[in-house]
Amino acid sequence: MFRGLTTLGSAAILAFGLSVVPAAAGGANDVLKNYADVAQAGYEDSLETARTMQLAINQFLSSPTEPNLRAARAAWIAARIPYMQTEAFRFGNPIVDEWEGRVNSWPLDEGLIDYVAEVYGTESPENALYTANVIKNVSLSIGGKTIDTSKLAKALLSDELQEAGGVEANVATGYHAIEFLLWGQDLYGTEAGAGERPATDYDAKNCTNGNCERRAAYLSTVTELLIDDLEWMADQWAQGGEARKTVMDAGEDGGLTIIMTGLGSLSYGELAGERIKLGLMVHDPEEEQDCFSDNTHAAHFFDALGIRNVYTGRYRRADGSVVNGPSISDLVKAKDPKVDAEVMTKLDATMDAMNTLYLRALTTESYDQMIGEGNEEGNKVVQAVVDALLAQTKALERAIATLDLKAIEFEGSDSLDAPEAVGEAE
Repeated sequence: MFRGLTTLGSAAILAFGLSVVPAAAGGANDVLKNYADVAQAGYEDSLETARTMQLAINQFLSSPTEPNLRAARAAWIAARIPYMQTEAFRFGNPIVDEWEGRVNSWPLDEGLIDYVAEVYGTESPENALYTANVIKNVSLSIGGKTIDTSKLAKALLSDELQEAGGVEANVATGYHAIEFLLWGQDLYGTEAGAGERPATDYDAKNCTNGNCERRAAYLSTVTELLIDDLEWMADQWAQGGEARKTVMDAGEDGGLTIIMTGLGSLSYGELAGERIKLGLMVHDPEEEQDCFSDNTHAAHFFDALGIRNVYTGRYRRADGSVVNGPSISDLVKAKDPKVDAEVMTKLDATMDAMNTLYLRALTTESYDQMIGEGNEEGNKVVQAVVDALLAQTKALERAIATLDLKAIEFEGSDSLDAPEAVGEAE
């Protein structure tokens, strides 16, 4: 039986059992209700851990020391744990998918936000704002229009800068903007090391790299904006919320299709493909998700755990309590116990592969090193995760057939569906 890991910062590790406690039997409507309950709990936990992160960031900004910077970074890592588990709700629910870019867009052209090293370059043919450096400049030209950036307000970040010029890499908000502001660029490539931004980048009395007060204002504002966005999404899953209502009003087959679309799409195209296989194919650390902090191993782990949570209808909250109720697993088991057993076996195999990757990141080398060219052992560990996710997706497809749902089209990825196209692009 798989035993998982959770982290609070870079050192504290707590093992916990994930054996599934059977919930009370229920019909499809009960499964949909529990699905919404799990989503609500996950987004509430994401909100509360983000608020804790805000406290740590505020303490750092009021006293910009290295210990306070480390505490803010640890709080960011802790805040990622519940949020990544919510990504299983993304693809089947348009209300989540349309919102997700505000909080978790990546990769980002960090030169939009702040100073960058020379190796980053000075321009990009795809992005006119590649080195715009909004922290340094009090006005910017976007699409021929002059934008006043003297006040780093929420509306500026979310409405003017986020995906400015229609370029997805112009990420001005969310977890990864905060991550960059806390860690700075990771200039080590596939060698050991993460971002090393000094605390003095925020110290107005001993300022390094200029614009310390504006940098502090940006970090404060973008953190407040993340909390606003998480509050909004938590409300969508609460009683009377639009996301919960959409799932419950979809009917039994419609609601189950929403759930399985989210599970299959995250398992296949998004996680196995875009987030893992693509970076492994091109051996590029820019294709790792939490690239500034070297926290990508945890991001992948908790994404996969989120899939397992939804299938089993069970989520362990940040406070240790458990949300547990009728699940997709119960419905599949009632129709064909062998199919449910297969899905559970594949889910466990995925988490075991993730566990191996996670422990390697903690003890041997970071994720960006694992995907490095010529690192046969590290590549093998990452490929094992991809293989497990693909086998898991096949099992989820059999569960869909067992539930007599119409064929569901999962999100795809060129890295899996047309790898020759990735080679041509490179």
